[in-house]
Amino acid sequence: MGFRRRASAALFIVVIAPATSHAQAVQRSLYVSVLNDAGAPVPDLGPSDFIVREDGLAREVLRVAPATDPMQIAVLVDNSQAARDDIADMRKALQAFVTAMTAGSAAGGKNELAIIGLADRPTILTDYTSDRAKLLKGVDRVFSTPQSGTLLLQAIIEMCKGFKTHEAARPVIVAVTTEGPELSDRYYDLVLEPLLASGAAFHAIVLGPPGGGTSDAARDRGMVLDRGTRETGGRRDNVLTSMSLTSKLGEVAAELTHQYKVTYAHPQSLIPPEHVTVAAAKAGMTARGTLIKERQPRTP
Repeated sequence: MGFRRRASAALFIVVIAPATSHAQAVQRSLYVSVLNDAGAPVPDLGPSDFIVREDGLAREVLRVAPATDPMQIAVLVDNSQAARDDIADMRKALQAFVTAMTAGSAAGGKNELAIIGLADRPTILTDYTSDRAKLLKGVDRVFSTPQSGTLLLQAIIEMCKGFKTHEAARPVIVAVTTEGPELSDRYYDLVLEPLLASGAAFHAIVLGPPGGGTSDAARDRGMVLDRGTRETGGRRDNVLTSMSLTSKLGEVAAELTHQYKVTYAHPQSLIPPEHVTVAAAKAGMTARGTLIKERQPRTP
């Protein structure tokens, strides 16, 4: 079994948004996951169950509802040489994840997923679609590429550019990666900046013991896996065997499909907050949140 390196009950979220001026409080929202001590989603929560703060100041939680907005999910798969012995288990886990995320919702919205291979260069195996059959064909195209490394950091940058171009309303990145060589020539801050600006939640399942080497590329990758997941409301799990991938991806699917949309009052201010935190009001629950990025008006 793997072990989870969980975020704390309160999560810092970097807000990158233009300053606004209003005569009264405006409403802002977050997508929030709430898990119990067993790691299962907690149902039937209301406004009194959440604590939202901006730069340490408590804000009034106005309403809480199940998050039913469709997601745009980039699934990044390490198909490098390092994953050679794990491909069969990866496919099995991805098949279950795709099935769970394309099941639809009571609100009728359909999530769109893309399957991206990471070996040598980010490669689209299946572009964004809600068609389960097409996505499963993409999973079947996951093969290990001999004598290759992985470009996880480059793929994250490219996915964030795509989210911006297509104005993704609820972007999510889910990475399944090994501790194999990272070939992206990117400093961690050049990856975190577009990731945080995109409004995407970043979830990562890392196959292999923590560490991942001492090279500059490995350290940059480690920083992105650590801070990128924590600061976007995502999660990072390390698993020691690929046989644990199906259960861990199942946990990610359960978390994503049982989130809340938490709306709170943001007072008039010319200076936007640097940090927003969300926490569960009761002991025994952990909350992680992703601030919903404000849509910018189109220029004529």
